[in-house]
Amino acid sequence: MVSRRKFIKTAGLGMAAASSLTHGDTTTNPITNASVLPNLRPNTPSPKQQAFIDRVCAEAFAGKHTTPRASREGHARNNILFITSDQHHFMAMGYNNPAVKTPNLDRLAARGVIFDRAYTVNPTCTPTRASLITGKYPSQHGAWSLGTSLAASEPCIGDDFARAGYRTALVGKAHFQPLQGTLEHPSLEAYPVLQDLEFWREYNGPFYGFEHVELARNHVDEAHVGQHYALWMEERGGKDCWRDWFTKPTGTQSRQYGAWNIPEEYHYNAWISERTNALMSQYVAANEPFFLWASYFDPHPPYLLPEPWASMYNPDDIEIPAFPPDKMDDMPLHYQLTRKEGARGDYLELYQEHGGSGAHGFHTHKRSNDDLKRDIAYYYGMVSMMDHYIGKTLDKVEELGIADKTLIVFTTDHGHYHGQHGLYAKGAFAFEDGMRVPLVASLPGVIPEGRRTDALQSLVDLPPTFFTFAGMDHPWHFAGVDQYPVWRDETEAARDHVIVENRHQPTTIHQKTYINDRYKITIYCNQQYGELFDLQDDPNEDRNLWDIPEYTGLKNELLVKFLHAELAKESIPMPRIAGA
Repeated sequence: MVSRRKFIKTAGLGMAAASSLTHGDTTTNPITNASVLPNLRPNTPSPKQQAFIDRVCAEAFAGKHTTPRASREGHARNNILFITSDQHHFMAMGYNNPAVKTPNLDRLAARGVIFDRAYTVNPTCTPTRASLITGKYPSQHGAWSLGTSLAASEPCIGDDFARAGYRTALVGKAHFQPLQGTLEHPSLEAYPVLQDLEFWREYNGPFYGFEHVELARNHVDEAHVGQHYALWMEERGGKDCWRDWFTKPTGTQSRQYGAWNIPEEYHYNAWISERTNALMSQYVAANEPFFLWASYFDPHPPYLLPEPWASMYNPDDIEIPAFPPDKMDDMPLHYQLTRKEGARGDYLELYQEHGGSGAHGFHTHKRSNDDLKRDIAYYYGMVSMMDHYIGKTLDKVEELGIADKTLIVFTTDHGHYHGQHGLYAKGAFAFEDGMRVPLVASLPGVIPEGRRTDALQSLVDLPPTFFTFAGMDHPWHFAGVDQYPVWRDETEAARDHVIVENRHQPTTIHQKTYINDRYKITIYCNQQYGELFDLQDDPNEDRNLWDIPEYTGLKNELLVKFLHAELAKESIPMPRIAGA
């Protein structure tokens, strides 16, 4: 009999192993009468056949190993503590904007290096988060947009860490899978599985290379609450204690804004910090190296947080980003529509495609100044509250005595708009505000302290850089570059450009952006329009040079560089190990 737990586990990971439960495209096992996933790969070897193949190959090729892309033998085996926020504007850091109070992230920056030109690989969640655990661009790992899944067949860095003897864990937000699932594309992060607390009581992984996971899916009071976070709340307050703090139909509340009625001790910041510290203590006590990801949800909207943090910033003190009234006149149409009331219908008519499932930010972005000031005040409060709980983890590192052998990296998945360019939501917008991210790295005695650099960084560079700090060989499929010598201040730069992808529809909203030390150019699938900015002379990106004749030569030059960069970033699954 196939247990419900085994079925959900197999479904959630989307594994080909489901083929062992069924033959043909059926959803019921004829022997056990249990629900199973359809066999999407009927000509794949069965588990028994695969075990036989593996045994034959193990005997035939014993002692023969593929040469790694880069050997890191002799490097120290440091712990990796990876801390992320979500949708965090690069200026919402105390070291960039003293109006935003982030004393703990500031102290991390003071004892390490600040990267002022770090970029995401995609200005939305799932594609970037999948890149962080694969070392590939979204166009390579397949989770190309929100609402997609990272395939279980993709190699993930947690598996490499585990083979190297590391403990691996993720606490907080994963978002490697969508909120809805199908038999062909199942999801552990989808209804109803995410709220099956009996399943989550038993299941902590493995999940995309992580040996241990403790997950949640909701932003603030969203009805998506469940998984390990709901269990943690019930351990403290009893069964269903949390429902009065969350939105219907899961909870009892209507949507809240500003001050959240949840007690601070039940907030997911407290949960992530507590569980991160507990796992870190466990690994240190066992003298085991670790790769531990503390993945925070804030300051991603909705703007909601408990007191006293909700009142920390006075909206009257907030400055709204300024932009010229003709800001969008020289931009592609989907930018111009953000200034139109009732634009959602236009967006659907012009851009919606089969297989696209809508697009974030495709609506009017008109918002009153008073509303924007309140939004920003709450956004800053969310950053400061998160910083407080990150501080507890930084304190734990010191308490455990592992600061000198633990690489601590803080970043976010992508940027944010809260009034910049007249925008207040992420989407297919290629301004710096959505693409640049805060990035701080610290390892006393290895990374020089108190340094800032404009060296270009991409989030796809984090996996190879982590591997070097852990003394691990680099696999061939990594598409990012190793930033270790830059972080160590041994060289000025490891790359001369970055590429940001954003495919929000199959073809109509499919853009790529190339950025070098001075210029940024954005192109669109099958379109004549585009964007070209001189970031040195026009840092606010107010003048699109794309259609100005005198810049045609520059545009053509950048397009050629863009093509070269696309060729250079192609992932190699394996080296050539034979002549034929």
